[in-house]
Order: sequence, then structure tokens, then C-alpha cells
Amino acid sequence: MIKTISTHPIEGQKPGTSGLRKKTRVFMAPRYLENFIQSIWNGIGGVQGKMLVIGGDGRFFNAEAVQVIVKMAIAARAAKVVIGQNGLLSTPAASHLIRLRGADGGVILSASHNPGGEDGDFGVKFNTANGGPAPESVTDAIFAATTTLTAYQIAEIADIDLSTLGTVQLLETQVEVVDPVADYATLMEQLFDFDAIRALIAGGFRLRFDAMHAVTGPYAHEILVTRLGAPADSVLNATPLPDFGGGHPDPNPVWAHALMAEMMGKDAPDFGAASDGDGDRNMILGRGVYVTPSDSLAVIAANAHLAPGYATGLAGVARSMPTSCALDRVAQARGLECYATPTGWKFFGNLLDAGRATLCGEESAGTGSDHIREKDGLWAVLMWLNILASKGVSVAQVMAEHWRDFGRDYYSRHDYEEVDAGAAQALIADLRSRLPGLPGQVFAGLRVARAEDFGYDDPVDGSHTAQQGLQIFFEQGARLVLRLSGTGTAGATLRVYMECYAAGPEGLARDAQEALADVIAATDALTDLKTRLERAGPDVVT
Repeated sequence: MIKTISTHPIEGQKPGTSGLRKKTRVFMAPRYLENFIQSIWNGIGGVQGKMLVIGGDGRFFNAEAVQVIVKMAIAARAAKVVIGQNGLLSTPAASHLIRLRGADGGVILSASHNPGGEDGDFGVKFNTANGGPAPESVTDAIFAATTTLTAYQIAEIADIDLSTLGTVQLLETQVEVVDPVADYATLMEQLFDFDAIRALIAGGFRLRFDAMHAVTGPYAHEILVTRLGAPADSVLNATPLPDFGGGHPDPNPVWAHALMAEMMGKDAPDFGAASDGDGDRNMILGRGVYVTPSDSLAVIAANAHLAPGYATGLAGVARSMPTSCALDRVAQARGLECYATPTGWKFFGNLLDAGRATLCGEESAGTGSDHIREKDGLWAVLMWLNILASKGVSVAQVMAEHWRDFGRDYYSRHDYEEVDAGAAQALIADLRSRLPGLPGQVFAGLRVARAEDFGYDDPVDGSHTAQQGLQIFFEQGARLVLRLSGTGTAGATLRVYMECYAAGPEGLARDAQEALADVIAATDALTDLKTRLERAGPDVVT
């Protein structure tokens, strides 16, 4: 019943910051998925006698891929496989389940916020026993295994019934299908004051959560509607669909435009939120207010003690380097250690495991804490609801009070998507070579104070990670960051991050793009990126 199939290495199966992402049709090609899964098993020293968690965000090819992975785990003599019902598990729920069950790791199927469907994107990543994304030492071993693979093994058995909860024994492997929502929802109930949030909603507080036809629909319905008492229509686009309803499951003002329009319109609800394809990202809105991810992280850091799970305070905080410095200002005021890491949630794992940080986040709409080892969209939404219930004020008032106390970091990210990879790489390489000579130069009225190619020395294990983005500081209190993203599947995506600080009280309520006009002009003068990339402007502004 165990079949060994000869194969050969397939080029390009190198995991990035969030696993291996390719076009769905690439993963559907013969041997492609099987090769990569066997390389995971080989790269981690095998899975014989081990427990694995398996699930994904329900995008096209998710169900078929789960069947392949389970059969390959059985062939590899795994002791137990825990699968989300119908092959579904949000990334945060998978991380929690790995930790809760004491599993040896998990395989999560998702391309996060990338589009789904047969012509969309697909992804596979391996999470380790702490529940977090595999560190580079592990992904390097997996990639090395892809280059020498000669065969893979798979059990020749009927497909597993993923719709029925329960446990079956298949050869040497126990296969358990579990409710994908229940354990995660219970964890949220332990961290937050559900009584206070329930009372807030019962008092007429109106909310909207856009699940974007992605995996968080069932989670949001169980938590917001069933456990917290929100009306059923509070959760929009709640049914997970293989192509996310033809939409782009990225919770930002561009792709969640219907929610954005409602929150900025007449008679808007009090609170709005959205999450992405696999449930690890979030967008926060108030009536007439968009909260940037960087500001959201800072507000949560300043108010986390209001939630029961964080009442004793934070051990420390961490942000990805491109994320705005708003978090740093909270940390300085509260006497907390603040770490800046490369982009990629795996870099937070050591800090969380070592107890150096409790809260962490990225400007790309990812926020989380030490409750799991992934970012967590619904966690951020519930934290905001807990803060609003405790303070008894609106989202706009929360932001006004925060900026009054800490000042405001005006911040924006401009994305140039699917640009020519060679042109984008040449732009970065050219600017990198110019960094030493930039201090003292003036661009559009802004004088460069210092410039660097960001590298990170992990304070826990001493590892060094180089070339993680170009960072330029201006004397006027502004900052510019440029980096190439590793989450796309076509061409290259250049991300340009800009911020400037206003201490107030004047100037705290300006439009972000207006406040950043000088930084935008300096960026153009410094890089000539529109000409070099042959683009009139960014594709997405957040």
C-alpha cells in the first residue's frame, strides 16, 4: 500500500519568508507538490513517529493537496495527523493547534493575501513545533533536499473523509479530523473580556467584519455572532470560496473597498474590520477613520493591559524594520525593550520563545502576541473591541488620544507590483552602492542624516541576517525604506515605505499623503523609480 515513485529535482522550490508560493497551476503539475512535501520530510529528518497538523485556507486545490499530504505522511509512518474539517485551518488556528496538541510541526496551505482560483496563487509552508514558520536553517535544509530528491513515497489508499469529525487508524498513522474553529475560539475567550465586549454590542454598538470569502468567515461567525451576540449581518462575505469570490483577499483600503466605503459613508457602523485569505492579517476601521497597521500596533501596545490576558503588562515589543516607529515611542514611554527585525514573522519567534517580547507586528497588516507564533487577524480585531469596550470611546477618539500622548508618525506604503524584476533589482543595487555617500546630500529639501542596508543580529541565537532593506533617515525626522517583496509570484514587487513624525498638538490630523509630500518628492529625486520602473505611480497605496 506504500508506493515509492521515482522523481527528479524541480528547479525553483526554494521557500521564502512564508513558505513556497507559486501559481496554482504550478502546484497542480505532476510531482510538483509531492516533490516539495517529500523534501519537507527529508529536510526535517523524517516524520516517522511524529505528530503533524495539516490544513489550509480553502483556496483552489486546497482539498486535493491535503489528501496528497496526508497520504504522504501515512507513507512516512507519521504517528498522528490532525486535520481541520474539510481541510480548513486558518494560519493562527493551525499555530495554536500545533502548540495545544504538542505536535512536532504542521503543513499550512496558503498564499495568504494573494488571489486564489485555478489561475491564482497557491502556497505551502512548514511550521515547527513552536507553532511558528520554519526558521532559515530549516527552510535551507528543505531547499537542499529539493535539489537531490530521487523519489517520494505515498500511500495508495482511498481519500480521507475530511467532512466527518473523528479519528481513524490508517496503517501506522492515526488520522483525526477536528473542528477548525472551536479550540481557537476558546483561546480568544481566555485572552479577552468577552463579557465587556458582549455588553458593548448589546448596548447598540454596530460592527462589520469582512471575511473576504476567505477562511475567517466561520471563525468570525462563531466568535462575533454566536459568542459575542453581534447580529448575523455583522459578518460579511463569510463563506470561504476557492477563488475568494473573485476578489483579492488582502485587507486594505483598495481591496476591501466595499467595507471602506461603508465605514466612510453616512450612518457608518461604529467599527469595521477585515481579514485576509488565511486569517493572519487585519484591517481596522472606525466611523470615518482608517487605522494604519503601524498605528494599530502602537495603540495595542499602549492599551494591551486592558485585556485580561495581558493585564500584567508586556515583556517587550517588536516590529519589522519597515513598520513605522510609532511602536518605538510607546515602548520608550513605557520603559519596554523594542526590537526591529527583518520582515517575516519567523524573526519574531525567538523573541517570543525567549520571553523577550509579548507583542509584535508588521506594517503589512500583521499583528500578534505570544499566544501563538503567527500573526493573527481576529486576535487584533478582538483586542480593539476589548479596548473600545474598556475605554467607552470611539475609534476616532482612541486615535486622537494616542497621537496627543505619543505624537503621530505619518506613514504610507507605495507598492509597485509585477514590475520588471531586472529593473527593480538594478534600482536596489544602484541605491545600495550609493548609501555610503548619501549622508549630507539634499533631496527635494530633505537632508540625509544616515543611510544603511539593514541587517539583523538575533539577540537570542546570535544569527545574522543581511540585506533586509535599504533604510534612509532624514534630518527632518523622516524615514524612507525600500525593499523587494518575497510574497509575489510574478515579476517583482517593490515596496516603498515613507514616514515623518509630528509631535503636535498642531498637525496631527492631516491627510497622510499630504503630510508625506516632501518624503514622496525626496524618494522620486533620490531613486528616479517611476522612470526606471516605467510606472506613472504605485499600484497600491496604503
